[in-house]
Amino acid sequence: MRRVLIIIVLTMLSACGFWLSELSVAEDAAKRAAVPSLESLFAGDMEIIDLTYPLNAESPYWPADDYIPFSLKTIATLKNDGVLSKAFTSPEHLGTHIDAPNHFEPNQPSVDQIPVKQFFAPGVVIDISPQAEVDADYRMSVADITDWEKEHGKIPEGAVVMAKTGWGRFWTNFARYKNQDVRGGLHFPGFSDEAAQFLVKQRKIRGIGIDTLSIDHGPSKDFAVHHTINGAGKYALENVAYLDKLPARGFYLVIAPIKIETGSGGPTRIFAILPPGTSESE
Repeated sequence: MRRVLIIIVLTMLSACGFWLSELSVAEDAAKRAAVPSLESLFAGDMEIIDLTYPLNAESPYWPADDYIPFSLKTIATLKNDGVLSKAFTSPEHLGTHIDAPNHFEPNQPSVDQIPVKQFFAPGVVIDISPQAEVDADYRMSVADITDWEKEHGKIPEGAVVMAKTGWGRFWTNFARYKNQDVRGGLHFPGFSDEAAQFLVKQRKIRGIGIDTLSIDHGPSKDFAVHHTINGAGKYALENVAYLDKLPARGFYLVIAPIKIETGSGGPTRIFAILPPGTSESE
């Protein structure tokens, strides 16, 4: 009888082990399926969102001396030359663009010197639009970041952290977008220097981005956030489009700036890649 019981127990343990092994294999397969791949991207299984505004003469630009609007001129036509060709002029920091580390700090990489791998990163969106709705000069705080992490988990190392302020809704209205007062002061939200330092030192990010003219809030005179980000060898993305289409996390960014030798920045195409099952509500 004892021998029979031992056989039964061993049989049950063997079956249980087989079941657990199969479960582990299934779990591993599910995890692998959840990880985005180039194959799934090329197959069209993942949503791609363009976070870039098209450039035109109405595109908002930094309202300072020697900054000019974007312009486009036709220099050859199909009718007259057999080819269509155009020439454009633009400040580096106009439209959706990148601020290279040398923008505000000496002895830092220019846009063409930023290592290519830095342009591929997990993305994070922290929504401060409710605060910005009340205070146009609002600055993202460390508390905003830690509150976000309580709900969504720790910001991954090497991420690009986007501040969603809701300012994108003013993009086609330059006067409202820059929100300039009668004395010439600008009013729009940004990051606080404390938040920038926290992200650089504690979360080891690759860069930050925002849907306004600047990562520093409008009234800034010392541009402390720029100095912190650029001083750490990090880049910033400004005038980022359509952050309202992104989830809080779980997506990936591909950042493709124009490669200007010695450039302090330049127009940049930004793509967000959302793996299957990712949505803005998640």
